[in-house]
Amino acid sequence: MDNFLDEKVSLSMPFKLTGKNLFLLLGSGLGIAAIGLDLAAGRFLNSPASLFIPLVVCAFFASGLGYVVIPVLQRMKAGQVIREDGPQAHLKKAGTPTMGGIFFVPAGVAVALLWSGFNSDVVAVSALTLAYGFIGWLDDWQILRRKSNKGISPRMKLALQTGFAALFCLWLMFHNPAISTNIALPFGWVLPLGFLFWPLASFVLVAESNATNLTDGVDGLMGGLGAIALLGLGASVASTSPELMIFCACISGSCLGFLAHNRNPARVFMGDTGALALGGALGAVALLSNSLWILLIISGIFLVETLSVIAQVGYYKATKGPDGIGKRLLKMAPLHHHLELCGWLETQVVGIFYLTNGVLVLMILMLTGNS
Repeated sequence: MDNFLDEKVSLSMPFKLTGKNLFLLLGSGLGIAAIGLDLAAGRFLNSPASLFIPLVVCAFFASGLGYVVIPVLQRMKAGQVIREDGPQAHLKKAGTPTMGGIFFVPAGVAVALLWSGFNSDVVAVSALTLAYGFIGWLDDWQILRRKSNKGISPRMKLALQTGFAALFCLWLMFHNPAISTNIALPFGWVLPLGFLFWPLASFVLVAESNATNLTDGVDGLMGGLGAIALLGLGASVASTSPELMIFCACISGSCLGFLAHNRNPARVFMGDTGALALGGALGAVALLSNSLWILLIISGIFLVETLSVIAQVGYYKATKGPDGIGKRLLKMAPLHHHLELCGWLETQVVGIFYLTNGVLVLMILMLTGNS
């Protein structure tokens, strides 16, 4: 009887939620959105100031690079070490090449630099993006070298993230001495921070990169969310920072190119190399364009993923008994692993997260009226 019901359900669903279908839906959706935004702003097919063209160019460029780099990673035996305490379905992924960020992040950065004519703002956010990608590469390399889940120490990682964030803030301070230290909020409100703006700026870069790193844990998840968030951020800053819009479109496109290889079942993982870089890119663009509240909404999924980890750790420590063992709030953190252990398929998690992030971006574009 159960088999009959399963067949009946499968026959009644004309669309199968696979990694390939999710990739095609996301790619076409972002492409249509980019065209619509360009048409609304009167910049369609205007290559110096377009969302769609750099998006597509970088998508094909990064995808093509993947066919060259992934076999090299396989020959280097750069296979991912899977956590034994993680979802059991992930154990079959052991040996899948990681460090995919080494090809799709530089691809997007290189095109963005050339497209913008090496605009100083684009050079700055590109440098921060590559710097955070370098931290991720160090971590990935140590994990591969030791054949364990332990890369560089958390203290070392945090020190490097904070150091590069401080350098970026120094550049921002001296490159534009008149930069506003007021935080622009919705409905014309302004939050004056003065000197406190700079510690907040450093925190944003470190927190955003760690949040995107925590979100990377399911085939196609962070790549797709990164593409959505970056395109949304690019559209939001288009009217005030067209060069940063181009940068966002390029990195968004390179995420799509990466997804051609990372969609379920993944042939390569981005690793910390890609995840930390994407968080750095989002944070740097938001700081330069005074779009922190926009970043907060667009990064809603990343925030929830981070809070799920904080809540899990906090609850475990708070309920720790005499035996030193505490209780778990979730079956496993971050949230995407909890949902998997509740019976969700990876593609279901990815699809719902894509949809949620898309709604958040749409809400921001409607609130700001920027395109």
